[in-house]
Amino acid sequence: MQTQEIYDQARLAIDDLMRAERPGLNPVKLMVIGGSSSEMAGGVIGKNSTYELGEALARAALDAARVHGFDPAFQCCEHLNRALILERRAAEARHYEIVSVVPQPKAGGSLATAAWQLMQDPVAVLSASADAGLDVGLTLIGMHLRRVAIPVRLSLSHIGQARIAAARTRPMLIGGNRARYE
Repeated sequence: MQTQEIYDQARLAIDDLMRAERPGLNPVKLMVIGGSSSEMAGGVIGKNSTYELGEALARAALDAARVHGFDPAFQCCEHLNRALILERRAAEARHYEIVSVVPQPKAGGSLATAAWQLMQDPVAVLSASADAGLDVGLTLIGMHLRRVAIPVRLSLSHIGQARIAAARTRPMLIGGNRARYE
């Protein structure tokens, strides 16, 4: 699998997700990205980690974030309890609790490790409430999305060999039949 192909597919997927049009969607200020380089390469999650593929996905997300104006949060693997890597200023602005860990390819995953290397002042946090998410290789990012996640169908179904899922969020509708939402 070529890294440029992963980069291009990831950019297209993120651009599609940002263009998703549905009434009431939250603006995307924070996007969580989870990714398995093993799955992108056609392997089994956690078995064939490839730093270069993780780096291609991280670069694509960071470049898309600059264009679209959101903060990316990169999900670590289960060995770091699916912690997130993001810029310190983004974590502090949201009052997230910063934890002490530096991801490695076999403890955090290639995506989180690459994101750590590419960011200016990265930190790890245990959880987040993201407005949108891209899950590459079905890494289970849902725990880091706001409460009402809306699936978004993208023009792609895979990045590399990895299946992808995407979501945006919206505020909860409460109050029943008498409530007004606008």
